[in-house]
Amino acid sequence: MRPSETIRGELCVGGVPLSRLAERVGQTPFYAYDRRLLVERVASVREALPAGIGLHYAVKANPLPALVGFMRTLVDGLDVASAGEMAVALDAGADPVHVSFAGPGKREPEIAQAVAAGVLVNLESFREVELLARASQRLGLPARVAVRVNPDFDLRGAGMRMGGGAKPFGVDAEQVPLVLRAIGDAALQFEGFHLYPGSQNLNGESIAEALRQCHQLVVRLAATAPAPVRQVNFGGGWGIPYFPGEKALDLAPVAEALMGIKNSMASELPGGQLVLELGRYLVGEAGVYVARVLDRKVSRGQVFLVTDGGLHHHLAASGNFGQVIRRNYPVCIGTQMDSAEREKASIVGPLCTPLDMLADRAELAPAHPGDLVVVYQSGAYGPSASPQAFLGHPRCAEVLV
Repeated sequence: MRPSETIRGELCVGGVPLSRLAERVGQTPFYAYDRRLLVERVASVREALPAGIGLHYAVKANPLPALVGFMRTLVDGLDVASAGEMAVALDAGADPVHVSFAGPGKREPEIAQAVAAGVLVNLESFREVELLARASQRLGLPARVAVRVNPDFDLRGAGMRMGGGAKPFGVDAEQVPLVLRAIGDAALQFEGFHLYPGSQNLNGESIAEALRQCHQLVVRLAATAPAPVRQVNFGGGWGIPYFPGEKALDLAPVAEALMGIKNSMASELPGGQLVLELGRYLVGEAGVYVARVLDRKVSRGQVFLVTDGGLHHHLAASGNFGQVIRRNYPVCIGTQMDSAEREKASIVGPLCTPLDMLADRAELAPAHPGDLVVVYQSGAYGPSASPQAFLGHPRCAEVLV
């Protein structure tokens, strides 16, 4: 579900032709996020999931305040990974009861802010128990906590594993009973568990199996909890296709697993709500990155389109954000959508490094200075995950349309 409408040979985002949108934004490069696609993606997830499962948006995927405010109206809660993201969520009008805060290195002031705000803290170490107890006592407020568990299994098929084995995230499953006892001794308000085994997984069967394993682990750990489990956050990790040969995630096996888990939880953990925390899957395909061609160069037979944007704005598309073997994100010449001609061209940015490449020998419509290059699948981990200060070039803009 990515922008596909065209008008007079131009790609449209939010119904607005690209060149007109560039004038509205007032500059290139920029990111544009399509409200309609966000609504459609959330609706499709809700349709696929069993009723009653909470759907949260992981702010880290895209923390643009306008987008967070819009997503707040579509989902049941927000998950944040810093006090800065927590401020964005609360400023957007999120109910603190439905905001959770995770991260392996929470600073003491951040923990105090979370307790004062009344958000749920997914604690990840014995140290955080002490800090939460201290903040609770000083503020006269019960700290709401869940334990982030580092499971004793791996999520097969994940592009980035965040659970299983030795990890900086969460509390090792075998240590959780001790943490639960410490939570009870500190009189913290225990509410549940958080598990996030991995991310960017396109294999529905492996996600389903991980969900079942997470469920079994939580039921086992709940036996030693100091209070009834009110919420179980099974994270997300649902991927979107970026590269040739990748297929969209099949949600059928995921939905089947969730239905089974939900039915079992009704008796095993009565009163506990099952929550999914999705980021990239909700917003990734709704965004594009747009840069203007500044120069067309031919070097020893190879065409280079030099643009005003590059890795400093879109590190992921350059291949320097998790790719082992560099592959092209889907790209097009957004102002030449009707052209039937094709040529092989490399899209490079203005930085003085060979790493500054958005596409290598891609099949594209012929482009010239003034044309607009579009990088699809750019709604997640864009500007906030890129070194925008690198080499002193201007920052990019962002717009929700």
